[in-house]
Amino acid sequence: MEVLRAEAEWQRAGAYSVRIQGMNRQHHITLREEFDEHDCDGTRYIVLLDDGYPVATCRFYEDGDMSVTLGRVVVLPEYRGQELGRKVVTEAENWIKELGYKMINIDSRLEAVDFYSKLGYEHAGDDVIKSGNFDCVKMNKKL
Repeated sequence: MEVLRAEAEWQRAGAYSVRIQGMNRQHHITLREEFDEHDCDGTRYIVLLDDGYPVATCRFYEDGDMSVTLGRVVVLPEYRGQELGRKVVTEAENWIKELGYKMINIDSRLEAVDFYSKLGYEHAGDDVIKSGNFDCVKMNKKL
């Protein structure tokens, strides 16, 4: 698996491809809902490539002085169960540390809370919030 730190538009296209296939089509999320104001210059993406084909992704962007928001963690359905979600998040965390950030925030879908907990994220509140079509809780991790 090749890891791509995507910052250029042509590289971000790989992240967008995974998100369209893994979220837009699978969960019937409109393109307008999937792509928001954070899909722009300044947002960084990790893309995992299998023989040049994008199969997993996540993004992060600055949300405060020393913190980022990590999100849009997507693995193509046929690649799930291979710990690629863990790999894409870990690769993003490494990059985030290199950039000097101290905190990562996540709006975790309820069904993903255990996944993030195993990666060291903690609940940042008990309130369930709506994020698009999903019920989520806030989680964070100090680096």
